[in-house]
Amino acid sequence: MARKNLLEGLGDMPDEGAGAPNYPMRGAGRSLVRSLDELAKQAEKFLEGEAVVDLDPDVVDVSFVKDRLSEDDEEFRALVEAIRARGQDTPILVRPHGKIDGRYQVVFGHRRLRAARQLGRNVRAVVKAIDDRTHVIAQGQENSARANLTFIERALFASRLEERGYDREVISTALAANAASISKMITVMDRISPEVVQAIGAAPGIGRERWVELSLLAGKSANAADIAKILEDDDFLGSPSDKRFEALYTALNKSARPVKKTQAAAGKVKWQPRDKAVQAEMKNDGKAFSLSMKARNAGRFGKFLSSRLDVLYEQFLAEESNQGD
Repeated sequence: MARKNLLEGLGDMPDEGAGAPNYPMRGAGRSLVRSLDELAKQAEKFLEGEAVVDLDPDVVDVSFVKDRLSEDDEEFRALVEAIRARGQDTPILVRPHGKIDGRYQVVFGHRRLRAARQLGRNVRAVVKAIDDRTHVIAQGQENSARANLTFIERALFASRLEERGYDREVISTALAANAASISKMITVMDRISPEVVQAIGAAPGIGRERWVELSLLAGKSANAADIAKILEDDDFLGSPSDKRFEALYTALNKSARPVKKTQAAAGKVKWQPRDKAVQAEMKNDGKAFSLSMKARNAGRFGKFLSSRLDVLYEQFLAEESNQGD
């Protein structure tokens, strides 16, 4: 059975706080995309059957959520030369600005827009009226398929979406990543300031685990002065992005050993529904998890959960195995 296009019907996605969504993404993982090929096909499907127009690049603004750290790299220069030689093969997707008549906003295709502007020619575009949530999902999925964003660029994009109030389901769908991966991205960005990330850059040769290690070092208040000093160093500023990462990591990791997260004491999390008929307290130290409940409905709700543990665990295993990183 062919996989349903995730972008179909996204224009009908409800506003924040509305009732249950009527699009096919139920839970953060049930409809996540399994491959880059499928993501690319979705982007093509989104443009299919639409009229392509020529726009002056000067009337097109960038997306309201930035997703790239590096804008003038080797890949971009190659794109400029390709468009110079044979023209723009694939249109970009834009939407009407919404606040300024006659202007547009890029959904995806920022590099093609920049290339057209640099070459002094119009940009070929599809114009489609879509809402903000559809915009960020389409932008994130198209970039996941074509733009080869690095881990830290994806993490920064996820963090920016969360800051704007988007829930983890929307972020997971936009980045084609499961809940655990999104959580790790957000955690890295919570520990490392955007200024430090910007100073390091996209770091194309640095993967997720190295960024997690750096975040553990950068998150220590005792290292703040060292970080500020390194970021002002001329050798640091003049190095390629990967080298800047290594320089900061080496300077902060004085033991020269792999950095591991220290096991924190079990934290308590409390939960209570609106009717306050159940009070739950959860403890999780990474190795053990406990849940205790009290109040009027605690016994009945506990029995309800217990009777469904098999189903819940199977659902947990299915999402863990089916969702790509």
